Amino acid sequence: MTRTLIPLAAVLALLGPVAAGCGSEPSTTATTGGDQQLSARDKGVKFAECIRAHGVGDFPDPNADNDFEYGVSVTPAVFTKAVTACKDLQPAGALSTKRSRAQQAAGLKFAECIRDNGVKDFPDPVDGEPLVNTYRIPSSNRPGGMTILNAAMQACRGVAGLDG
Repeated sequence: MTRTLIPLAAVLALLGPVAAGCGSEPSTTATTGGDQQLSARDKGVKFAECIRAHGVGDFPDPNADNDFEYGVSVTPAVFTKAVTACKDLQPAGALSTKRSRAQQAAGLKFAECIRDNGVKDFPDPVDGEPLVNTYRIPSSNRPGGMTILNAAMQACRGVAGLDG
């Protein structure tokens, strides 16, 4: 079964802080043993390199905002194994799926909008799980399914305040 990457830039806003260096770590530097200091960007790049080395070859370096914009392209088992192997390098808040109440409410509105825009099997979000997971959307693996899902995601950007 082949999966296509989903442009998740719009959806990542619902996932809470995904930026490398978010959370309790300083956003400018992080220590990695000894006295060596790494910038948040450098730490994110090292994490991405590790993920790629552990079977997720298309995992990107963080963008200019130190966010990881990544859609599903491997099985959940492969991705979980890679993240587990690279856990010590993972920037605080990166790949977080925990949402606040407001973010969860926005996620529910987003899911309803997606269903109203042609993806009838789009599930309600479960806190602690990704907002968009094509493995939970059977129609996304049918011919034209990803096109419909991507169009629905574009149409629903403003529903949950994703337009900026």
